[in-house]
Amino acid sequence: MDAVAPAFPEAPGRRELNRVRTRQAIADAAARLVAERGIDATTADDIAAAAGIGRATFFRHFESKELAIATGLSGAALFVLVGILDEVPADVGAMDAVRRASARLGEDYDAQRAMFLEQARLSWSSPSMFAWTLHLYVEWEAAIAAAVAPRFADLRPGDPRPRLVGALVMAAWRLAVDTWVAGDGADHLPRLIQAHLAAVALTDPT
Repeated sequence: MDAVAPAFPEAPGRRELNRVRTRQAIADAAARLVAERGIDATTADDIAAAAGIGRATFFRHFESKELAIATGLSGAALFVLVGILDEVPADVGAMDAVRRASARLGEDYDAQRAMFLEQARLSWSSPSMFAWTLHLYVEWEAAIAAAVAPRFADLRPGDPRPRLVGALVMAAWRLAVDTWVAGDGADHLPRLIQAHLAAVALTDPT
C-alpha cells in the first residue's frame, strides 16, 4: 500500500506574501509620517510615496488614510507593549504584569498627549473607523493573551484565563480612553488606565 504523505499547512503563496508585506509597509509608513507630522498633515499620497507604492496600490489595501494610520499606530504600540511584558519578571502575575507594562507605556504621555488625543478621536471619526478599531482591539486581546499565558503556572489546554486577561485589559483601556476623550483630554490618561485596570480582578476557577 502506498504511503500517505503527511499533511502540512499549505505555505502562503508569493502573491499573498507580497500582499501582506505591502500592507505592512503602508501601515509602517503611515505610523512614521504621523509621528513626524500629525494626522491632519499626512495624506494618503504621502503615505503611498513613503511606502514606495502608487496611489492605486494604496487604496487596494486601505480604503482611507485613517485606516492605514490606525493600523500602523496600533501595530507599533502593540509591538512595544509585548516587548515590555516580556521584560516583566516571570514571577509577576498576569494582571500585575499588564499593569506594569501599561505604566511603562504611559511614560511619554506628557510629550505625546496631543497625538494620543488626536488618535483617540480618529477611532470615533466614522463608522468604518470605529469598526476597524474594534477589530484592532481583538488583535490586541490575542497578543496580550499569548504574552501572559506563561505566567499561569497551572495553565491547562483550553484555559480561558489568558484570553480573559486580554479581553478585560482591552475593555478597561477602552473605557478609560472613552472617559478621557469625553473630557476633551483634561484628565491624565495613564492614571485613568491604571484606575480602570485596578478595578479588574481575576480569580482561579474552583
